[in-house]
Amino acid sequence: MDRIQRLALGSIVVGIAVLALKYVAYVLTGSVALWSDAVESVVNVATGIAALLAVRLSAKPADAGHPYGHQKAEYFSAVFAGVLITIAAVTILHEAYLAFRTPKLLDLSWPGLAVNGAASVLNAGWSWLLIRQGREHKSPALAAEGRHLLTDVISSVSVLAGVTLAAVTGWPLLDPALAALVALQILWAGWSVMKESLGGLMDEAVPPETLARIRELIATNAEGAIEAHDLRTRHAGRMMFIDFHLVVTSTMTVSHAHDICDRLERAIREDYPDALISVHVEPDDKAKHAGIVVL
Repeated sequence: MDRIQRLALGSIVVGIAVLALKYVAYVLTGSVALWSDAVESVVNVATGIAALLAVRLSAKPADAGHPYGHQKAEYFSAVFAGVLITIAAVTILHEAYLAFRTPKLLDLSWPGLAVNGAASVLNAGWSWLLIRQGREHKSPALAAEGRHLLTDVISSVSVLAGVTLAAVTGWPLLDPALAALVALQILWAGWSVMKESLGGLMDEAVPPETLARIRELIATNAEGAIEAHDLRTRHAGRMMFIDFHLVVTSTMTVSHAHDICDRLERAIREDYPDALISVHVEPDDKAKHAGIVVL
């Protein structure tokens, strides 16, 4: 089990611990807002399981049936997480509506609030680790899980402050109002997660700064060629796919053109080790004079 899979497994363990703490906080306070906070933790556990399954599948090497690998499995995990988040938000809105109809005064329970606060601290530390490791290892599933946990932390802190205010001031409607706000925050988080993952499923190009760096590497390492054009990129999890046409003189030998391609691939992989590169060599009469000029 590699580091990414261990982190995904750790998310499940942390999610269960946070869920237990938040449920205890709800029992001690009876707050519908804290109940909504606990419901989101149920989603965290479910998405953690989905992320673990996805990273395990994406780690499988390419085979005859999947010659480009299994990296896109992580995007399906992130979309699944977004769907679960949306379901949780709708459930919370329903409970908030019922609480609006029959509001009840909260009893201030410092132990309950302290337990919820401890859960938020645990979530904050773990979300920071997941986001950092997800970016470092180019894992959409881990990064999406980390961002979702971060929104959970923000909403938990807001709920904690609001529940305390509701109990101190005696405003019973403040509790379901906070629950409704949590639900809206969860909906936004779900949309953000799904939007990013759908981009990967639709073979979205690499970010502009990455594309500019690839163009620079081609221009400075294609000595002997004339130009490069029709550069295309896409990403799938940790993998990056790059293909372009390389124009050489008509008199150049196949062996010499092959050496240039090897040099380009080595240079690109120094910056992007997980890149899969395909170069199509063309004679000089195919030059477009509108691509990447070789320096």
